Amino acid sequence: MHSNEDAAIFKIDESRALVQTVDIITPVVDDPYYYGQIAAANSLSDVFAMGGEVLTAMNIVGFDGCNQPKEALKLILDGAKSKIEECGGTLVGGHTIETPEMLYGLSVTGIIEPNKIYKNNTLRVGDVIILTKPIGVGILTTALKADMIDDNLVKYIAKLLSQLNYKASQIMKRYDTSACTDVTGFGLLGHLLEMVANKFTIKIDKKSVPIIDGAFDMADMGIIPAGTYNNMEYLSDKVEFINSGSDDIILYDAQTSGGLLISVSQKDAPALLQELKDNGYENSAIIGEVFTKDKKAISVI
Repeated sequence: MHSNEDAAIFKIDESRALVQTVDIITPVVDDPYYYGQIAAANSLSDVFAMGGEVLTAMNIVGFDGCNQPKEALKLILDGAKSKIEECGGTLVGGHTIETPEMLYGLSVTGIIEPNKIYKNNTLRVGDVIILTKPIGVGILTTALKADMIDDNLVKYIAKLLSQLNYKASQIMKRYDTSACTDVTGFGLLGHLLEMVANKFTIKIDKKSVPIIDGAFDMADMGIIPAGTYNNMEYLSDKVEFINSGSDDIILYDAQTSGGLLISVSQKDAPALLQELKDNGYENSAIIGEVFTKDKKAISVI
């Protein structure tokens, strides 16, 4: 594939291709069951972003057996299994090693039709961009580690991050969708840059981007992860802000298990957006539009 996809495609025949991906993360919440669910959702998402169906998944575990109870490991694996089964996949084993820091993720194999693959760089001029989950996760999980957010927000973040992009993927396939990717470590602007692929310009309406409540406050206090600063440094000459402000940093924020970025025709966008909201992606929003290539890859107004 001639793009920066997170998953690999292996064509079997004219009607079938495998989608293969792997990902691991360190804990982003304290609850081991939710951690397993979030790590699984994060790993499975690459298959959904390309329009595929999950077949099998294998556990990848780094565990400190001397300082962590085995009950925690069981909860992590149980949480992950629940998400694999939620999208119709089958857990088929895995591998565990001893590590000083907890690591967990999945190696995932999916199936897709070769002529129905959604790439991340096949935009069309005039399409609009829909984001299916709010951003600000990197900032807030950093604050969580410092015990700076309340229990209600912690529970909301855990629920948001453990939400699969599976239904959103199924829904987008019923509309005139031209491209798709998911938002993870490169942040919203970083993954939009991958979509542009030096062929288009995407104009983003900053006011339309869904942001998790509390993220602005934490960012103002300087609670910002290193990955977010790295994204900002890399993208500084590729993005222009028409009305720059202190809240710009959140658009660079490194995400875990973020939503889908869907490029869809303006004609189909309202119906797609409504169906996403009706199916649990209530924060979904049209955040921008695709234009012919301009001086900057991304323009934020």
